[in-house]
Amino acid sequence: MKKIVVEGHRGYCAKYPENTLPSFEAALELGVDAVEFDVWLSSDKVPMIMHDGNALRTCGVDKHLRDMTCAEAQTLDAGYAKKFGDQYVGRGITVPTLEELLTLCTTKRPDIWLGVEIKEYTEETVDLTVAMLKKFGIFEHCYFYAFNARIIRYIKEKYNGRTMGYPDFQMKEFAPDSYDWYEEIGLSMNLVKSEICPFYLKKGMPVHMYCADTPEDVERCISLGADLITANDPVPLMTRLGRLKG
Repeated sequence: MKKIVVEGHRGYCAKYPENTLPSFEAALELGVDAVEFDVWLSSDKVPMIMHDGNALRTCGVDKHLRDMTCAEAQTLDAGYAKKFGDQYVGRGITVPTLEELLTLCTTKRPDIWLGVEIKEYTEETVDLTVAMLKKFGIFEHCYFYAFNARIIRYIKEKYNGRTMGYPDFQMKEFAPDSYDWYEEIGLSMNLVKSEICPFYLKKGMPVHMYCADTPEDVERCISLGADLITANDPVPLMTRLGRLKG
């Protein structure tokens, strides 16, 4: 079997509040090859880690990161009470900066790969994110993701970053030549299980499949030749690959 990259989705978000330092630390300790995360800018232009942008779902506050300073965002409790109840609330878990995440990763696992999802579709977001990644010397260990074809092209043209886009119908600002700027393609489990999956596999690009959290989904991804598999809970995948520590 070829080497499959195991990527923790938003860290180890099946067990810990997503996109938080405890979630990433748990994924690193589990032994994943890569962690995926989502980048927005605060109002004072600090790259911050959160999926939605709006803090309501995970932090219980109906306000967008772009309308908060970094300091204001870091007063939020990111314990994700909606999912975990009070298990993590009040434990000082907040919205991390990209710099904090990179400090954690390069200290604990300098070999780690990063799945960098650009959520704010601006060149400024890309520029500030790339600058931080280069500051930590980890740019060459990154996959860059976005559901926006213009951003994918910008990352490839300006920085020659390693880009992964999604099927055309899922992308914003898709153009006739947009696939030319992809190095890899990402397929959700819904697409992996659909009749249109072969169409995208035939494009011949390395394939990222997400999120495979059950033994059945893991087997499907492996059988279809996935190069990278993302999981909210990486344990079934790592068990199947014989790579679970202990």
